[in-house]
Amino acid sequence: MADVVTNPSAAIASWDRFRRWWVEARTSPLWIALLAFVLRVIWIVAAHTYRFKTLDENFSFGWEMGRIGRSLAQGQGFSNPFNQATGPTAWEPPLYPFLIAAVFKLFGIYTHASALVLLCINSLFSALTCVPIFLIAKRCFSDKVAIWTAWIWAVLPSVMFWCTRWVWETSLAALLLALIFWLTLDLEEREGLTPWLQFGLVWGIAALTNTSLLAFLPAAGLWAWYRRWKRGKRSLAGVMLASLLFIACIAPWTTRNYRIFGRLMFLRSNFGAELRIGNGPGADGTWQEYLHPTQNIYQMRLYRQLGETAYIDRRKREAMAFLRGDYGRFIGLCVKRFVYYWAGAPRASETPALVLVKNSVFLASSVLAFWGLGRALRKRRPGAWLFFWLILCYPAIYYAVFPHPRYRHPIEPELGILIVYVISEAERKAVV
Repeated sequence: MADVVTNPSAAIASWDRFRRWWVEARTSPLWIALLAFVLRVIWIVAAHTYRFKTLDENFSFGWEMGRIGRSLAQGQGFSNPFNQATGPTAWEPPLYPFLIAAVFKLFGIYTHASALVLLCINSLFSALTCVPIFLIAKRCFSDKVAIWTAWIWAVLPSVMFWCTRWVWETSLAALLLALIFWLTLDLEEREGLTPWLQFGLVWGIAALTNTSLLAFLPAAGLWAWYRRWKRGKRSLAGVMLASLLFIACIAPWTTRNYRIFGRLMFLRSNFGAELRIGNGPGADGTWQEYLHPTQNIYQMRLYRQLGETAYIDRRKREAMAFLRGDYGRFIGLCVKRFVYYWAGAPRASETPALVLVKNSVFLASSVLAFWGLGRALRKRRPGAWLFFWLILCYPAIYYAVFPHPRYRHPIEPELGILIVYVISEAERKAVV
């Protein structure tokens, strides 16, 4: 260090080395991901986001997944998703609760150390998402779009929010969906069975993480098959292999659910309850949290009396009776939920001015993404229709249930690419 201060040539040499490194690092997805991870960890430590509230018996530390993780760590099995002992559950998919349980076993149940580790793991998932973002944008648009989108994902506070404050699978779901999108694009050109094995495996992991991601599976598979068919490539063996691997991934958990609950059940059980929370007397297109068993003493008592499957069946019947009784109102609620999903939902806990600012930014990002999608389709950019099917298919379930800003995060890597693309096109036109 003293040499640098006293010797100008040493200082110049150091600066040149740094400049050469930066020229390479700023265009490298791995370096961008590393810097993104460092930023997230710094924020977790500096803002003390690992210190969760304890007034609610630590329920905000992972919510239902945290409760299940605690039960697993205590040797009680995959059970007890709420504040009371209620027995085996399929309320949530299995992968992330098992991750929470592993961390609880090593660092303590609901400790600051466990919170710090889990948030750092989430931050790693979020940072690694820079890599498929870069690859997707480079393939479909340009190096410039790839670099800028990856950097925006790395430094944008709204992106960092979910991985630095929520112990949930949100950031992992975004990473998996971005990987799936990239693998689907890559299937168009790659030969052999290896890419199909990767496709089936990642889809299996995604299903065990967040079942909502499966809404994109048919479109992704059909798009890959169609693009390969146009190139004269055979896909039947690959499709069968990917399907078998996907089934092999989910079969153990589906078998467990059948053995525990005595009925054929997919990876999670709670759709009927979620449908009822969004549809019933007083429904307004938002999440009616006062109907959730954790917020409603009567619903919690009913859940315990009936058991999970009977409770969910009852709530589903109530929701379906509401829908059949007034289809027009249900359609109106779906329209409202569509608007809330893309423009931001009302937030009673925040001031009107702050809600207006947040929702305006949320809406602007959606408008720019749709604009970018439209332009990509008109310009026949590679993968444009895959973007279209993702935006069409993935959010559809939330129009029928209820929206939340967190539910948009898994597709925000792709939305971000479209936003940067349309801005880059506008900039190019301005320069010309």
